[in-house]
Amino acid sequence: MATAVFSTFLRHYLYSLSQTPHRLRKRMLATWTPDQELNQVRQRSGADMKRKLKWFDLIALGVGGMLGVGVFVTTGPVALHVTGPAVFLSYIIAGISALLSSLCYTEFSVHVSAAGGAFSYLRLTFGEFVGYFAGANIIMEYVLSNAAVARSFTEYLCVAFGESEPNAWRVEVHGLLNGYNMLDFPAVGLILLLTLCLCHSTKESSTLNLIMTIFHVIFFGFIIGCGMYKGSAKNLVKPDGLAPFGVKGVLDGAAIVYFSYIGYDSASTLAEEIQNPTKSLPIGIVGSVIITSALYCLMALSLSLMLPYNQISEKAAFSMAFQRIGWKWASNLIGGGASLGIVASLLVAMLGQARYLCAIGRARLVPFWLAKVHPSTGTPLNATLFLGLCTASIALFTELYIVIEMISIGTLIVFYLVANATIYRRYAMVSKHPPSRILLFLLLLSCSAIGFSLSWKLNQQWWPGLLFFSVSTIFIITFFHYKFPSHNSSDAWSVPYMPWPAATSIFLNVFLMTTLRMLSFQRFAIWSCLITLFYVVYGVHSTYKAEEIIMEVNNRVGEVTNNNNNNNVNSTIQQSKLDIQVL
Repeated sequence: MATAVFSTFLRHYLYSLSQTPHRLRKRMLATWTPDQELNQVRQRSGADMKRKLKWFDLIALGVGGMLGVGVFVTTGPVALHVTGPAVFLSYIIAGISALLSSLCYTEFSVHVSAAGGAFSYLRLTFGEFVGYFAGANIIMEYVLSNAAVARSFTEYLCVAFGESEPNAWRVEVHGLLNGYNMLDFPAVGLILLLTLCLCHSTKESSTLNLIMTIFHVIFFGFIIGCGMYKGSAKNLVKPDGLAPFGVKGVLDGAAIVYFSYIGYDSASTLAEEIQNPTKSLPIGIVGSVIITSALYCLMALSLSLMLPYNQISEKAAFSMAFQRIGWKWASNLIGGGASLGIVASLLVAMLGQARYLCAIGRARLVPFWLAKVHPSTGTPLNATLFLGLCTASIALFTELYIVIEMISIGTLIVFYLVANATIYRRYAMVSKHPPSRILLFLLLLSCSAIGFSLSWKLNQQWWPGLLFFSVSTIFIITFFHYKFPSHNSSDAWSVPYMPWPAATSIFLNVFLMTTLRMLSFQRFAIWSCLITLFYVVYGVHSTYKAEEIIMEVNNRVGEVTNNNNNNNVNSTIQQSKLDIQVL
């Protein structure tokens, strides 16, 4: 019996694979309307997510999602190896880029208040494959960054309990590769605990986050104040000047610390759970980025004031800094406070990652059971549990330095795509300009940004190339601005002064990507091949079944019903069932 079932399944699947070229043509560029995304697709999850959140919940979730991730995790290694005391300038540059990207996210989230975030925005604009590609990358970023941050929680918690060695609570396993040989069971326990919390209720999780975030902001103020009081301006210029690694080091550092801003986009995934999304989303998303950017810069500056950059610790940097200036009590306090901040950031990030996977499941690009919303809790239970287990598995083994640049390149690519989609939607879909001309503008803008970036990276900052591509970028945007006016018919919030904010976001994302190491691009290429393969062997067939055949069934039944022929209706339904099985 089992053999016969497997044989039938294999035969149907091989038939599906033989239809791959046809199905790719039908599905890769297939788009949905906002109304379909908000109604028809959302209903596939069964129960609706419960609208319990307000604007201050969103700000707290955005701030909480970012604060514990970046400044405690990336500042130490970036200051020590990449930027020197100028690490605060890297946070300013990354913050400006994140702010521009957040404006693009906000416009989409206001007009398409669905849980899919970048996945939904890009699927509505550029088609199914681009949306899937972005969604897979966002989930990869969340899982890897959450695993890395959970391991930092263990380091700071060690210091809070008086341990001088950040690895004290990890178990070393001889024989495993370096970077994978320190097992972190406290990180695994934290992730599993938060996973259970998120399965219970979004509102209760948000309230817990709000309390922790208020405490965390006060705690940040304490660190900034103590750092400024105890620090010395001499440490900004000694031993090797403000930027010992040069301007290139500052920009390279900006690309790495950009990982710190991944939390704000999780706020956009909560659009289905906000009481007044049109007003709350702009306040929540943009406000959280501005608040977090200011705190990041001040925190990084206070660390650089306390110690010369070459004495900053790579792990648990803030706690170790207070230890080295003789404030042991403050070191323990900061270890405990940082641990709570990391818990808050993990809570929000894990909240967002489950919503992304739920939306991708609704589109049938991953197994559909991941899209189910629990009727009593109103949460995507299956997606939360699945990603919680994946994150815990990676957190058990993998060190931060292995994944951090992989996270940054994935984040920058997704934000780059969202900025392009914002321009395309505003000018081609809303203002009704010819799509080919909008795509040509986006292509020219990207090419100019790549040219500038390569001129900067190669040949020791080739100034003629920098000047040429700077002028050409400004000319391209200016020409487009005057040649193609924007007509926004909706009263809802939209990005002001278009296309400049979105175009600048495209330019900055391309530039920051090129500052990353070649190893990041190699790892990203491998990941891209894997997710593309999954789409070809599973995703396109699953969505074809869900969308194309069902649409064909409805058309057949509608035609037959109009002819009032019940026998034909029955035969059409039976034939359609056979069609659906042969996949």
